[in-house]
Amino acid sequence: MNILFLCTGNSCRSQMAEGWAKALADEGVMIQSAGIETHGKNPRAIVVMGEVGIDIAVQESTRVNDEMLQAADLVVTVCGHADEHCPMLPPGTNKQHWPLDDPAKASGSDEEILQVFRASRDDIQQRVEQLLQALSLRRSPR
Repeated sequence: MNILFLCTGNSCRSQMAEGWAKALADEGVMIQSAGIETHGKNPRAIVVMGEVGIDIAVQESTRVNDEMLQAADLVVTVCGHADEHCPMLPPGTNKQHWPLDDPAKASGSDEEILQVFRASRDDIQQRVEQLLQALSLRRSPR
């Protein structure tokens, strides 16, 4: 199974989804994230994922390409722009859409913005857990 999380810039939401899926999925499940464009990784996404012990700093901010789409069994779009501009998927590739708000658009103090990122992180965790459970790909607790 190969799951691709797709966002506009592959900087926040898709990066967090990739991190959660890699932490929670069975061994052997291929997890990737990409963007319609690349914007680099958002430092706040790295911080809030680090708070739960997941290091996404090592992940790449990648632009989606034909090879990724060909290899994907499931594409999960995590923002409206990516859903609307998703490239044509190969026959047999399943697609889901998660309409997630962009935490990078949050305003306020640093702490208020981090709270928005934490809420996004926690929402993405729940969605990834539900997805993996539905696909029977959830790693068993040890």
